[in-house]
Amino acid sequence: MKKLYRSRARVIAGVCGGLAKYLELDPVVVRLIAALALFFTCCTMFFVYLIAWLIIPEEPALTE
Repeated sequence: MKKLYRSRARVIAGVCGGLAKYLELDPVVVRLIAALALFFTCCTMFFVYLIAWLIIPEEPALTE
């Protein structure tokens, strides 16, 4: 079963990168959609992003 994690290859907090990995999409596409949603929802997306940053756990580190 897949789990949703914040990505360690992040631009800000890793939320979009983790969501892209979970949905098997290109992270640039997810970031573009998030930026457009931020613009068109009068900053509601900003609060959604902050909440996601707080509740989605960070991707576990690879141990070798």
